[in-house]
Amino acid sequence: MKYVLRYVKPHIPRMIYGFTIKFTGTIMELLIPYILSYIIDEVTPKNDISLVVRWGLLMVVCAAMVLICNVWANRVSAGVSRDTIEALRYDLFKKISYLSSSQVDSFTIPSLVTRMTTDTYHLHRTLNMIQRMGVRAPILMLGGVVVTMVIDPYLSAILCFLLPFMSIIVVHISQKSIPLFGKAQRSADDMIRVVRENTTGIRVIKALSRTEHEIERYDKVNEKLIQDEAKASITMAASSPLINLLLNSGLVAVIIVGAWRVSTGQMKPGAIVAFLTYFTIILNSVMAVSRLVTMASKAIASAGRVSEVLLTPSDMEIRPYHEPESPEESVEAQSTVEPDSSNAVPHVEFDHVSFSYNKRVKNLDDISFSLLPGQSLGIIGPTGSGKSTLAQLLLRLYDIDEGQIRINGRDITTFPLKELRQKFGVVFQNDVLFKEKLLQNIDMGRCIPMEDIENAVSVAQAADFIAESGGYDKDIAIKGANLSGGQKQRILISRALAGHPEILILDDSSSALDYKTDARFRTALADSFSGTTTIIIAQRISSIMHCDKILVLEDGIPLGLGTHEELMKSCQAYREISEIQMGGTES
Repeated sequence: MKYVLRYVKPHIPRMIYGFTIKFTGTIMELLIPYILSYIIDEVTPKNDISLVVRWGLLMVVCAAMVLICNVWANRVSAGVSRDTIEALRYDLFKKISYLSSSQVDSFTIPSLVTRMTTDTYHLHRTLNMIQRMGVRAPILMLGGVVVTMVIDPYLSAILCFLLPFMSIIVVHISQKSIPLFGKAQRSADDMIRVVRENTTGIRVIKALSRTEHEIERYDKVNEKLIQDEAKASITMAASSPLINLLLNSGLVAVIIVGAWRVSTGQMKPGAIVAFLTYFTIILNSVMAVSRLVTMASKAIASAGRVSEVLLTPSDMEIRPYHEPESPEESVEAQSTVEPDSSNAVPHVEFDHVSFSYNKRVKNLDDISFSLLPGQSLGIIGPTGSGKSTLAQLLLRLYDIDEGQIRINGRDITTFPLKELRQKFGVVFQNDVLFKEKLLQNIDMGRCIPMEDIENAVSVAQAADFIAESGGYDKDIAIKGANLSGGQKQRILISRALAGHPEILILDDSSSALDYKTDARFRTALADSFSGTTTIIIAQRISSIMHCDKILVLEDGIPLGLGTHEELMKSCQAYREISEIQMGGTES
């Protein structure tokens, strides 16, 4: 909560300005019943209509001041809460964007979405309400008590007797409700997760006739959310009837005692009218404070969830890098992995790399290889063998557990993340196209010259279908829903190639291409990007058999490393894949 409050500090002068206006309007509101009491007890007995009119006009002026000040102050409070939450959401989105993949896995995407939307909305509402009612309600309550003490201390004693009990009720119930609202937010995370899974996989659900099953699954998480929210709301709502009971009991006591004091001549009728009005004002103020506490309870829970993300330290440490002072030192810094040339520093190098997502079972174990600039590596293996994981480690989306990964002889942990990732062009499995123009999906805000984009499109074999479908101004639907699988993959490949990357990673990026288009793409890639180090992850041997090196993985363990011809002789797993896909022939 303290961390979130720092976003309010720049707006404190505006808040003070708004509080001043609100305070002025509140004082005017407190004067109205007092003036009415004065008119009844002091002005009316004089039978002077002009005097009554003058005091009545004063009441009208006070009422107008209340209206103007409240509207004015509410506009200020709306501006402060808007600007504060805008800055908070910006920083939260920026922080989420820079979270490592392991941190995103830890928070989960549905939870991050809820924190970005629902939690910041609760903070927005509460900040706005604090400025609107946080000044007005306490002043009306305390001011009403003070004025009633001036009017009649005996009747005011009834109210003073009730205030401690009301405070105890509000504090106790708010302490109980804050953890309950936090639990309700976690249930909201679960509901959003199920909704997100259903909207993403709607075609599969319909194809398998699992609609009823998914409705039941949603009903369970929705019911859980309703129960948690109901429990929190009912707990918090208990304050309103209890406070109402106390205040209305006090109001009855005021009427009884007031009637007795008027009948005995100890107070005037106008005073009892004013007192009842002030008592109503105090009642409404206490109820407003109660509502404010309810909203604050939600906001405190939400602030904790937002702060948890904002205060998450980066787990991607950038280690210091020292340039080698001599060629000998540079050679000593090289790995135990033998490059193809004794005089060349490998462009990409894995040196006995091991990694585990859950830190219990290894997803990759003792991976070693090296690539010189311009060389290509094909990676093949069954589903779940760790092929995509290897690519993510090279991009440093996750940090390895053992070994070292180097680019140009330099440990990737010494590169600033932006500098490291600018070296890559990547097409991931199930990659994403955005709801933008086709050109924007390729350029991705990089301001790439049109000549380079057209060259990348040509290499990716996408030029013909782009021209036929309306050119670069074609609107792309969310996730490329208006494109075929092959069209999406060719646009994604164009995006990866457009920036002329040092290292190109293609993760199963040609699975939707026919063999003829795939072959043309590989030929064009070799001709136009011969200096780019390429890593191709594929299920088809035809996509990688011409690579300089091929790595065979199974359950995260390397079974073979070499050329197609070498592996056909030395690696049984690779030979079996070749026999299944190509009939055992070599090309």
